Amino acid sequence: MANPTYAVGDIVRMKKAHPCGSHEWEILRTGMDFRLKCQGCGHLVMMPRTKFERLVREIMHHAEAVE
Repeated sequence: MANPTYAVGDIVRMKKAHPCGSHEWEILRTGMDFRLKCQGCGHLVMMPRTKFERLVREIMHHAEAVE
């Protein structure tokens, strides 16, 4: 299975829901750590890449390419 590429601005669906009930998160930062923003309540979290890749289900919406 190919490793997906994550970019700033992508909306991803996670396995577990945030306490507000939303499963969708926007990627604000990539690298060794990911910064995510909950699409339900706007809460910001940081998590290591290994944990992020384990918890992500799918990419719901890819960010638009900037030229």
